[in-house]
Amino acid sequence: MLTDTLIKLFKRDLNKLKDEVRAYTNEANLWLVTEGISNSAGNLSLHLVGNLNHFIGATLGNSGYVRRRDLEFSLKNVPRSEMMRQIDETLIMIETVLPQLSDTDLEKEYRRNPFEDYMTTEYFLVHLTTHLTYHLGQINYHRRLLDTDN
Repeated sequence: MLTDTLIKLFKRDLNKLKDEVRAYTNEANLWLVTEGISNSAGNLSLHLVGNLNHFIGATLGNSGYVRRRDLEFSLKNVPRSEMMRQIDETLIMIETVLPQLSDTDLEKEYRRNPFEDYMTTEYFLVHLTTHLTYHLGQINYHRRLLDTDN
C-alpha cells in the first residue's frame, strides 16, 4: 500500500533533517542568511515541521495542531534541542496518522483552498514528500555553504 511507502520516505527524510540540523558545527549558523539566501536552515526546518503537522496531522489526523506559518519564517534562534523535539514529534505523528488511511481515503479529493485544481489525497501526500526533500536539499546546501568558522 502506498501509505507504507510514504511512511518510509517521511521517516527517512525527517531523520535526515535531524542529521542535517545536528551536523551544524555552530548552532548559530542554522539561522544565517546572506545575499541570495533568504531562508535560514532553522526557518526551513520549522517550516517543514509546520507544513507536515498542518496538512497531515491536523487535516488528515484531526490532531488539533494549529499552524502559525508566519512564525515558521520569522522565529529565530530556536534552540537546536527544541527543533529536534519538534522533528521527533512530527515523526510520531506521521507514524500515527498515515497507517489509519485506507485506499478509499487516498482516493478522496484534497483541497488546500477552494480555488485549487482537483487532486487526490494520495497525490497531495506524494507532493508533501517532494516538498520535504526539496527543502532538505536546501538545508544541506545551506550548511555546506554557511556553516564555517570564518
